[in-house]
Amino acid sequence: MPPVRNRLAVGVTGGALLALITGLLAGAATHPAVAAPADPGTDPLARNSLEIVLDSSGSMTERDDSGRTRMQSARKAVGTLVDSLPDAYPTGLRVYGADKTDSCTDTRLAEPVGPLERERIKKAVAKVRPRGETPIGHSLRKAAADLPEAPENGFGRRTIVLVSDGEDTCGTPKPCEVAEELSRDGLDLRIDAIGFQVRGKAREQLECIARAGHGTYYDAPKADDLARELERAGRQSADGYRFEGERVAGSRSSADAPTLRAPGQYLDTIGPGETRWYATELDGAAAAKAVDFAATGVPQPGSRVGRLDGLELTLRSADGSSCGSDRAWFEQDEGGTPVTAAVSRIPGKDGSRDCDRPGRFTFELTRETAEGSDRARWPVELRLGTERPLPAGATPARAETGYRGGGKDATLPTGTPRDIEGGTGFNDAEKLKKGVWRDTLVPAQTRWYRVPVGWNQQLRYDVEFANEPERRKNGASFSYVRTQLYAPGRLPVGDGPEFTARRPYRGDPVKVSQGTVPVSWQNRAESSSFVQPVRRGGEYYIAVTLGAGAARIADNAAVRVVLRVDVKGRAKQGPEHDAPFAGAQAAADGAGTAGTGTGGGGDGEQARNFGPHPAVSAGGGAVAVLLLAGGVWYALHRRARVRSVNATRGGTW
Repeated sequence: MPPVRNRLAVGVTGGALLALITGLLAGAATHPAVAAPADPGTDPLARNSLEIVLDSSGSMTERDDSGRTRMQSARKAVGTLVDSLPDAYPTGLRVYGADKTDSCTDTRLAEPVGPLERERIKKAVAKVRPRGETPIGHSLRKAAADLPEAPENGFGRRTIVLVSDGEDTCGTPKPCEVAEELSRDGLDLRIDAIGFQVRGKAREQLECIARAGHGTYYDAPKADDLARELERAGRQSADGYRFEGERVAGSRSSADAPTLRAPGQYLDTIGPGETRWYATELDGAAAAKAVDFAATGVPQPGSRVGRLDGLELTLRSADGSSCGSDRAWFEQDEGGTPVTAAVSRIPGKDGSRDCDRPGRFTFELTRETAEGSDRARWPVELRLGTERPLPAGATPARAETGYRGGGKDATLPTGTPRDIEGGTGFNDAEKLKKGVWRDTLVPAQTRWYRVPVGWNQQLRYDVEFANEPERRKNGASFSYVRTQLYAPGRLPVGDGPEFTARRPYRGDPVKVSQGTVPVSWQNRAESSSFVQPVRRGGEYYIAVTLGAGAARIADNAAVRVVLRVDVKGRAKQGPEHDAPFAGAQAAADGAGTAGTGTGGGGDGEQARNFGPHPAVSAGGGAVAVLLLAGGVWYALHRRARVRSVNATRGGTW
């Protein structure tokens, strides 16, 4: 099954907290000065950080294609980058070869890593005067020490972006070896390299640094290319997947698998070819509940992958019998993107199967990795959710196996798009309702959105990629675009017979489409991958991906996309065949009574206690504090991003 088939997973059990959050967001939007930043150790944005390592050696005084010196073009490119980053994003600047004419230790921290100060960085780079050698290896070591440590109980992405117009001139330490030493398992440090007007051995060395550092090499033969590629690297750092959950260490065998509470959200890591085991206890009343378990692996964006690389997940009963399995793979070799596999345990009516009986259930998670793929460990976000059974005597509505009026020819909203910024993953997915929305993606990026869908309703959407001015190149180049839809519980929804969720991309306008059948309790009894997951109301997640290969095509740093989103049908108050329709306003919002939670598992409580339990993410009160402090602050600052000229010019929208 395709990989990109993936807000904090917290269900709000009362209206008071939700009202408080809404009030804080609304008040801060009109009075931003009152929104105090969260503790830098806990807010989602501060978990990632970036340091630019800029070549200031003597060769940077040479002229480039623009008629300016390379250093002048580099100053302009750095300005483009910082203008494209979110407010307060932890960013620093280190230069080498700027202070001495003949030194292999000449590197200086021009601006320490801290909340982004755009003008300070621009002024710092404006003062740099190229003069010396190119001590790349030594500078990389210093840069790694400049970056803050990753949070102890979570995941952060520390990124070094090296910009150089030539190879290391000092010999020792060897840059590739330093990159490999620093990045180790590739879990929290990534090294990207940008070659500015390089070729031959210099380009080979920079490619080696990026490969050893689990990063990406960007080629910039011209001044405009440098600004574009530097912005792309910076945005990948700032927009890295934001994880939430309690740390857990999966075991190597089922016998000693750690027990996970349900509902709950957890974080682990997995290496190439590795298998990790987890368990949960389903006894007493819990045995009658449906259980969903989803695993989202997050490789470094654009990292080397094979077409069949991915995750395989199997659910097993107490006696080891398989109760279901799923496999999610990349289906492309352009570069890594988030990948989600999910399994469900749905008790049978008579409870006669091995998988229906109470006991200890285990989850077997394996990472498949091809020989030439990147060997970095992947962070893995695990989501375990449960669902209440129907009350005694309730008769659910019939299964819905057809698309009704929500098929490929459905009429979707028109009009002027409203600008939005999609989330980095499930936990901060941007909430949408019926309408036309506009966003941008850089190559190898996935954006995330969530849409409330109620009982009897169906989600239908198109994603249109704009006409993109192409880079001048030799030979034909193409990449891909795709969308993936997830039901509550992070269950991938199959493409179905009427939709095309993946297409080739060559810079010309292209559209991908997806949708669901109407939400029905009885859909769980169907076998089709596009029907079975659509079995409860709640948050449905839209993931949109631009392939890494688009970097060879697009002339702009980012490509514009338009989403046309519709929720069709009147929402009902519950899953029974005779359930009354929800209120007019709820139906107009596309929500009905389909869950009051704010994200992740879609496990919000529903009217008359049908459907899932309220989901409270692991960590309880601490997570609520994070939502109020770090989450609000992050949401406000993410919307305050200054878009660079490179990110928004061009396109048809």
